[in-house]
Amino acid sequence: MEVARHEGLIAKGSCRLELDHYLEALIRKPGAFPGATALEQARSAGKFTPIHDAWWAAAVKAHGDIDGTRALIEVLLMARHIPHEHLVAGLATALRAGALTADAVALEARKAAQTEDEPAPATSSALATGQSSATVTFLHEWKLNHLPPDTRPLPSVTPYDRLLRRRASGGDHRAGEAQ
Repeated sequence: MEVARHEGLIAKGSCRLELDHYLEALIRKPGAFPGATALEQARSAGKFTPIHDAWWAAAVKAHGDIDGTRALIEVLLMARHIPHEHLVAGLATALRAGALTADAVALEARKAAQTEDEPAPATSSALATGQSSATVTFLHEWKLNHLPPDTRPLPSVTPYDRLLRRRASGGDHRAGEAQ
């Protein structure tokens, strides 16, 4: 069973850090993220793109330094389950729509994965202006829209109505004893 795979280093004494290995620690201490050596190495390797930076800047502006950085780290943790190119596409779509939550990025990344083989048709007005139609659905809304129909019978208050009628007609013996 393979646990990890690392590229060989050419220079003697050099060190390569994998950003993914530090994310659990960085989510607890998000203040350490901006200066992390692993982040700089991920940038130079092309794994942390300008789209990541732009979404992060917008998230920090919207949610503050700590919460915006935590949101980005949550997005980076998704890279364990979502291919890099889909995650970047999700970040770009969410950024255009102003959706600055990890849930929005996850949903948009999944949409990108689903439509990779079948690109969504662009409207002629969007093509003429060079704009894409970025619509974002939040993850909880998507889940609600994809639930199976609820076939349970509606609740009934008939038994409670009977109790109230019995009590009003003096049929409740305990009510008479309390008086």
